[in-house]
Amino acid sequence: MRRYACVVLPLLLLAAALFLVSCSSSSSSQKLATVRVSLSDPTTCSAPQGPFSHIYVTVSDVVIHQNATASASDAGWVDLTPDLSKNPVQVDLLGPANQCLLAQLGSAGIKPGTYQQIRILLAGGSVTVANNKCGASLNCVTLTSDPTNTPQTLQLSSEMQTGIKIPSGQIAGGSFVVAAGDNKDLNLDFNACRSIVTQGNGRYRLKPVLHAGEVGLQSSISGTVIDGATMQAVAGGTTVVALEQKDSNGVDRVVMETVAEPNGGFSFCPLPAGTYDVVVSAVNGSGNVYAATVITGVQPGNTLGNVPLTPALLPASITGMITTSTGTAPTSADLSLSALQLISVNNASVLVTVPLAAQSMSTATVSTAAGSACPATTDCASYTLSVPAANPSVGSFMANANQSPAAPPGGAVNYTIDAIAFVPGAAPQLDCSPSEMQASQTSTNTPLVVTAGTPTTAATLAFTGCQ
Repeated sequence: MRRYACVVLPLLLLAAALFLVSCSSSSSSQKLATVRVSLSDPTTCSAPQGPFSHIYVTVSDVVIHQNATASASDAGWVDLTPDLSKNPVQVDLLGPANQCLLAQLGSAGIKPGTYQQIRILLAGGSVTVANNKCGASLNCVTLTSDPTNTPQTLQLSSEMQTGIKIPSGQIAGGSFVVAAGDNKDLNLDFNACRSIVTQGNGRYRLKPVLHAGEVGLQSSISGTVIDGATMQAVAGGTTVVALEQKDSNGVDRVVMETVAEPNGGFSFCPLPAGTYDVVVSAVNGSGNVYAATVITGVQPGNTLGNVPLTPALLPASITGMITTSTGTAPTSADLSLSALQLISVNNASVLVTVPLAAQSMSTATVSTAAGSACPATTDCASYTLSVPAANPSVGSFMANANQSPAAPPGGAVNYTIDAIAFVPGAAPQLDCSPSEMQASQTSTNTPLVVTAGTPTTAATLAFTGCQ
C-alpha cells in the first residue's frame, strides 16, 4: 500500500498542478479583449472643389496606453496591430467617397482596462510598400491643379519615431474601455484636410488631426441637403457638412466633416456613441451662399431626411492677422482657425463652428512666419475667411421626418474668430500662453459684424509665450 501511495500521490499532485496551470491559462486567455482597428476619413478638401486629389500616408503600427501622459519611451505600450510593422499599409485619406472605412489595420488581444492614449506610427526611410504611390517617399500629396499627379513629399516630424499622439481629449468619452472577453472596434478618424500645412516654400507638412473611439461599424448619420427655396439640391458649388460636439468651453468643435454629393446626400460612418450637432454651410455655382444650418441632438443611427438651407446671397469676408512671439522674439506656430456664430440650444448659448464652404473645409490651417508686414519681435500670418452674411438657422432633430429648422433671425450678423496654436510639426501639442484666442471685435474695437459683399477686418490675435 505504501508503494502504491508513493506512486499515486505524486501523480495526483502533478495532475492538480497541471489542472491549475490549465485553469490559469484558460482564465488568462479569457481576460483578454479583442480589439479591431480601422481607419476612416470623411473629407472636404478633395478634388474637384478642394486642392488635393490624393493624400497618401503609410501606417506601420498603432499602439495604446492606459496612461494619458505616457511618453513614447515609457513601458506599458500595447501593440494593437502586431503584424502591421512587417507589412505597412499605404492609405489614400481622400479615398472613395461615402465609404465607411478606408482600411482595416489589424487586431490584437489586450488586457481589460481603461486606455487613455493612442499613437499611430507612419513608415519612412527604407521601408518597402507594394504599389507605392509616392515614388521616392512613403507619404505624399498630389494636387488637383497638377494634371500629371506628380507626388509631393509630405514632410513628417516625429510621426515615424514617436508616433502621432491621440490624447484622451480626442478619444470619444475621454478613454477607450475594454472588459474581459470584449470584442470591440476602435476607429481612428484621420482629418486629412485639417492636417496639411502648405509652407511658404511650396512644400507640404503634416500637422496631424485625429479622433478615435469605439464604434459600431454599421452606425451612421445621413441626410440630404437641399436649397430651401427650390427644394432641390444646391446647384453647383460646394456643400460642407460638419459633425460637432461641445468642448469644455462650450464651443462646438468639428469632430468629422465631409462634402455633400451633387444630389445633396451625405453620410458619416462609423461613429462613436454620443450626441452631435450637424452644421451645414454651402455656396452654389453662382457664388451665392446659404445661412449656416444647425440640427441639434443627432445620434448615430439617425437619418435626417432633407435638410433645407436658407439662401443668403453674396458672402461676407473676414480678414485679419495672427502674430506669434516668445514674448521677446519672433517664433512660428501652426494655427487652427475657425469662424464661430452664437446660437441658443435649450436656453443655453453655444458657439458653433461655421464650415467654410467657399474654402471647401470646416476650419482653416495657417502657419506664422517671418515677414516685412509682421510687427516687431513677431512672426505673423494673414487670413481671409468667406462666411455667410446671415445668422444661423437652427432646429432640433426630428425623427422619421425631414428637418424643419427655424428661419435665420434678423439683425446684426456677429462672428467670433477662434484660433488655437500648436507647436509646428508636433500636433496636437499646444503652443503659446494661452494656446487659444478669440476675436469678437474689429480692428477698430467695434463688434465683429459682417455685411454681404463687404470685407470686415478682425482685431489682431497676438499670441505670446510661444516656443
